[in-house]
This record gives sequence, C-alpha cells and structure tokens, in this order.
Amino acid sequence: MEVVILAGPAEVGAHTAALIARRSAASPEMVLGIATGSSPMGTYRELARLRAQGTVDFDHMRCFALDEYVGLPRQHPASYGVVVAREVTTALGLEPANVSTPDGSAADLHQACRDYEASLTAAGGVDLQILGIGRNGHIGFNEPMSSLASRTRIKRLSAQTRADNARFFPPGESVPTHCITQGLGTIMEAREIVLVAQGEAKAKALAAAIEGPVASACPASLLQFHPHVTMVLDEAAASQLTLTDHYRSDEESTPCFAGRPL
Repeated sequence: MEVVILAGPAEVGAHTAALIARRSAASPEMVLGIATGSSPMGTYRELARLRAQGTVDFDHMRCFALDEYVGLPRQHPASYGVVVAREVTTALGLEPANVSTPDGSAADLHQACRDYEASLTAAGGVDLQILGIGRNGHIGFNEPMSSLASRTRIKRLSAQTRADNARFFPPGESVPTHCITQGLGTIMEAREIVLVAQGEAKAKALAAAIEGPVASACPASLLQFHPHVTMVLDEAAASQLTLTDHYRSDEESTPCFAGRPL
C-alpha cells in the first residue's frame, strides 16, 4: 500500500486526476471504476479540466459505478445514476452506453445484482477503481461487518451513513434504507485501486484502514491485502496516522520506471 499525503483537497484532486490521465493515455480502452459521494468530486472536476484543455480524452473508456440507492426514481437528483451522468459521463465526454450503474429500480433486485456482476466480468474487470471512504470505514456501501468476500448485492445502510448522506437530499426527505453495492470481493478484483479522502472527519476510519488490523468492523482495512492500492489523503484526513514520516519518506524515495512507481 502506498500512502500519499498532500496539503489539501485541491492537491488530492489534482494528484489523482493526473494518475488517471496517465493510465488512460497508456490504455485508452481502460475500465474505470467510479465512486460517488463528495470525496472523488474534485478528481472528476480536474479530469474535466484536463479534457477541456485537450490534455487527455476518454473517448474509449468504460466506467462502472460502485453502487446505487434502492427505490429512488431514476431521475431523482440524489440518485447515483444522475450524479454519475452529470459529474462523469457529461463532464468527461463519455458515451452514455459506456457508463454503467446498478439498477436500484429493478423489479428483481437480486437478478439486477447478478447482471451487474456479469457485466463487470464481460468487460474484462476493472483496471482502476476509485474509492472514497465513509466515517465508519465503509467502501462502496459495504458497511461494517460486511463479508470480506461479498459480491454485488442488496445492503441495508447504517444509521451513520444515512445521516452523513442526508445533505445530498432535499430538506425533509429521507435517505433510502437500502442500496445495491459492489461487494468487497468484487472491489478487490480491480487491478489497481486509488482511495481518495479529505477532511478530519475521515481521519479515524483511515487510521483503522491503513494501520489497524484487517477486520470486517472496518471494511476498508481489507485494502491492506490488495497488491496495488494507493491512498491519496490530505493533511486533515491523515491526521490520526502514526507513521506519516515513513509515508512521506517512502513517497520521496520510491523509484519510478516508465513514469510509474514500483
């Protein structure tokens, strides 16, 4: 695991977008796994800026979203389908047919989960997965005590997650109680993972994920077992880590070959 600690949210977004742009330039038909929530939005906006400058294009890239609420109308402003269409599909000039989100409105939700897994397999799997992290350590919507081998499935959202996500909904409107989410086992099959986090509210979860034991109580801790994962954090998010000097010295001394860290 590589831990990159940067000054603030702007630097996190710029660093992560530059990494994605490099991967896309090397492999234009890459499959990108996309997260929603507030954490990756700076990255998507920086990618849109790079595209507008003509620095990079994403004409052949495919994207798969991590999750979607169950029971929200497809055009609800808080649905992840709408958020992804606005922040990723349109902003990056992607073909809508190349961007997939789970179907939280399906008549048969269990079949929708199986179909989404099949779509990921048919696409050849995810080349680079973007993740955020919840204050309780969730990735995707894999809440604490999720199976570490779980696949795409229906999941009940914790009270903490629903409270945190209420800001994305109109005043007085309840956050859905359930979602469809890629499982931890599904996420771990991505060939590369980049987790982005900003702010002191994420510091406790990140300390548990990076330096704590691997345990279902902190789902993000499973990333310690992934062979190619990078945590891109701002100073506030990294504030409860105990080995920050090590991470900074490791970042400064890591040799690069073909522009890519070992």
